[in-house]
Amino acid sequence: ADPQAQSVCIDAWNTYERLGSPEGELALAQAVIYLALAPKSNSGYVAFKAAQRAARSTGSEPPPKHILNAPTRLMKDQGYGKGYAYDHDAEDGFSGQGYFPDGMERASFFQPVERGFERDLRRRLDYFANLRARRQS
Repeated sequence: ADPQAQSVCIDAWNTYERLGSPEGELALAQAVIYLALAPKSNSGYVAFKAAQRAARSTGSEPPPKHILNAPTRLMKDQGYGKGYAYDHDAEDGFSGQGYFPDGMERASFFQPVERGFERDLRRRLDYFANLRARRQS
């Protein structure tokens, strides 16, 4: 639930590697305190495992053609890139287009908890879900 926790740990490790004792030990102690007090969540891990299961169960399906690059005339003629919407040009910077392979239903693997930074991520997911629903209606 705290995406900065890894950075704090890597910074503490770097400090220890570069400065040694005692400064490095203090950095490690600060990282331990930070981790002890950080909001906890395994939702990223759970989402990753769910996405892996989905990938294994659906096999090696290609991405939808509209998001594939078409560097050759043949690929363009086969529909690669046709209908692609560039998110940066879309209203609100979000096109709502699908990215899952054809035949695979859109899934939401990440279910953030109501702790720490994940509360903000939940609001973002809800915001984009509402935009997607408006664009598809």
